[in-house]
Parts: sequence; C-alpha cells; structure tokens
Amino acid sequence: MLAGSEGRHASTVRRLMPGERADVTDGAGTLAECVVASAGPGSLELTVLSRRKVPRPEPSVAVVQALIKGERAEQAVDLLTQVGADVVLPWAAERSIVQWRAERSAKSLARWRSAAQEAGKQARRAWFPEVTEPVSLAGVVGRIKAAALAVLLDPDAASPLAELPIPVSGEVVLVIGPEGGIAEAEAEALAAAGCVAARLGPTVLRAESAGAVAAGIVLARTARWA
Repeated sequence: MLAGSEGRHASTVRRLMPGERADVTDGAGTLAECVVASAGPGSLELTVLSRRKVPRPEPSVAVVQALIKGERAEQAVDLLTQVGADVVLPWAAERSIVQWRAERSAKSLARWRSAAQEAGKQARRAWFPEVTEPVSLAGVVGRIKAAALAVLLDPDAASPLAELPIPVSGEVVLVIGPEGGIAEAEAEALAAAGCVAARLGPTVLRAESAGAVAAGIVLARTARWA
C-alpha cells in the first residue's frame, strides 16, 4: 500500500490508474517494480512484480557546489541529481554571495535535500544522492585527497575535462566555484591537495549548470552510461 504524501502524489497528481507501472525505491538501492492494482483517494495498492538490490554505481561522482543565490541553488542540485551525481557538498566559498548561518543554514540544507529527493524520483534513481552538511575549504581538501580524481572547473584551464583519464572505480570529485569564481588562495589549496584544473568547453557556464554538464561529461566516459 502506497499512502501518505507519496500515495497522494501518485494518485492525485500523477493520477496513476490500475494496470500502470509504478516503481518504489528507498533511495538506498532497493527497487521494487510494481503495477497498480487499485487506486483510492490519496493511496494506491500495488502488486510487486519483482524486488532487487541495485549495487552502488562506480565510479561515484561527488560535486562540491559553491553556494549560489536563491532558487538557482536548488536548480543546481536538481540537475546534478538528474544527471547522476552521487554526492553533493554545499561549500561556502570565499566569494560566495550567499552565506548559510544559524537557522538559515538548516532551512537551505533542507531545500537542497528536498530538491535531490524529488529529482531522484523523477529520474527513477535507485540511489538518491547524498547532500552533506556544509563543508569548509579544509573539508573540500580532505575529500580531494581521498579521491581517485579531483577536478576544479576553470574556464581558463589549459586542459579540457573531456580529455582527462577517468578512473573505473573510486570517487571523482568535481569542484564548482561561485558566480565570481574561487579565490586564488582557495585554488592554491585545492591544487596542493591534488586537484587538477580543467575547462568544459569554449563557453562559460553558469554556476548552477556547470556541475551537471561536468558530471555528464565524466559519466558518459564510464560504464555507468554504457
């Protein structure tokens, strides 16, 4: 029985009817392939056709997303989820116009996580991305040191991302700066940790779309998109 908010959405918004397909996931790899047996006000009764555990995808993609203004931040998380990013790390970069403090931090993080969950359902993902607590520069550096590959997106970099060798396992970390780019000291700290700079192409993308494009370039060169 699919009830609660999910049941209301499926029956009232999606208007799923008996005989239609409806998959159910816990967002942590368990996927039940179902068909609607009956529909009621605010709920659905489903017949489970099969249930399976989807392994974690390899390599995993973590995106360090610098804080950006307003709804563009949730848009960035939505796009990253649709493409296939596995982890999103909110980063208060030095030049980020937005800063999360106290109560605002909790509300903003909740919006990011809600965006990831909703996009995960729309994209029919068995694994929803993890949206971590906000990270500092030190936290980003630590993630880079543990990564199989770490890349700072820089429109002025000499090498294109499409030409970098992509590992078959481990974590690929992509660092997306804020609207005004990252500060020189931040770039130096990331480089010292092992992060390489790469550009996406001949144009400069907005902070909310660069991560999704970069993740797509990486995933298209792995077995995940084969």
